Amino acid sequence: MRFIGLLAVLLTGCTSQAVKLDAVPPSHSAQVLNSAPHRLQALVPHAPVDEVLRVYLEGDGHAWATASSPSLDPTPHSPLVVQLALQDAQPAAYVARPCQFVDEPSCHPRLWTRERFAEPAVASLLSALEQLKARTGAQQLELIGYSGGATMALLAAAQRDDVLAVQTLAGNLDPNAWTTLLRLSPLEGLAPLDYRQRLAQIPQRHLIGRQDRVLPPQLAHGYAAKLAGRCVQVIEVEATHHQGWPQAWAAWQSQPVLCP
Repeated sequence: MRFIGLLAVLLTGCTSQAVKLDAVPPSHSAQVLNSAPHRLQALVPHAPVDEVLRVYLEGDGHAWATASSPSLDPTPHSPLVVQLALQDAQPAAYVARPCQFVDEPSCHPRLWTRERFAEPAVASLLSALEQLKARTGAQQLELIGYSGGATMALLAAAQRDDVLAVQTLAGNLDPNAWTTLLRLSPLEGLAPLDYRQRLAQIPQRHLIGRQDRVLPPQLAHGYAAKLAGRCVQVIEVEATHHQGWPQAWAAWQSQPVLCP
């Protein structure tokens, strides 16, 4: 099976270097969604969707050039999430985060650092999801988020009534606990546990790497304990934050999120 190629190109404006999606397979098209206030890059399946569309949400990408300096372009350097979306046997789309793949005058490092989970980012994702439903004919959604994309998946699910389930890989489920544990500067914006009552009703499966040092497993277990949801699974797999996820996801992607 042929997957997407990645070609680095120089762009002007807010990004000094970006990654261009190249050689998208015939099953999908690369589209920039007019999702206010931030346009979002997406890969949209051509085939109509009878019922449920899976939507893979990108992580924080290349948010930091160094430990203390934000990057000028948050476009991810790894095609992991793109590849997972394209190789899914179920109808699946991919959505990037603000300013990833897209060069806009409004792009500023705060959008992919301290404001990465702020209301404008969530509003853009909610708009993008509506557009994906309209373009594919899907009636319901399953959201799959990697790293910071997990936060966005939960924030979106909490504000919609059409999300059947949320699954995450190496997910940042509790940003406040994460910044406290790693002694990072607090983030501005929303957190999934702000919507505890709503999220407790949504089936969830969270895969977390046993060797993940970016988001240690204790954070996911802590989130589940705080949420006390009716159907929230936390499963530890053999992975770090960046490695082992194609193999781990292959073992779980076709298994439904079952509630007791």
